Amino acid sequence: MSTAALRHEDHSVEDLLGGLGVLQSAPRTPLEWVSLIRSGIPSQSVDALARTVQMSQAELAAALGIPERTLARRKREGTLNSEESAKVLRMARVVERAEAVFEDLEVALDWLKSPNAALCAVTPMSLLDTDIGAESVLDTLGRIEHGVFA
Repeated sequence: MSTAALRHEDHSVEDLLGGLGVLQSAPRTPLEWVSLIRSGIPSQSVDALARTVQMSQAELAAALGIPERTLARRKREGTLNSEESAKVLRMARVVERAEAVFEDLEVALDWLKSPNAALCAVTPMSLLDTDIGAESVLDTLGRIEHGVFA
């Protein structure tokens, strides 16, 4: 995908996780996502997300707080467990939100991977392994969107 395509294409959570071809369903409501998480997101979603966020499997595993060997095993098995699925979905939701705020995927990814003073000088991506960390990142994105941080 070209840089221009990354700039002008809005990625939905579904797109970030590989689309209908990978997910085999198109969840539209939060409760439909809950059902998908409980049954387990297909492991191919990890590959799709890694490609879009331009991270290696090792980097993605670290950001998700899932051991790399566990991700490799899940890829062989074909499905993530519910906890892993929730972590992958959480990251996709944050990436989707960052892209919406910055209106450019490349800029959003740069922001997510760069130390941020508002987040105690850590990278937003490094906080996505916990709910509270992800909430802090989303809160910071909301502040940026509303002009609180220049």
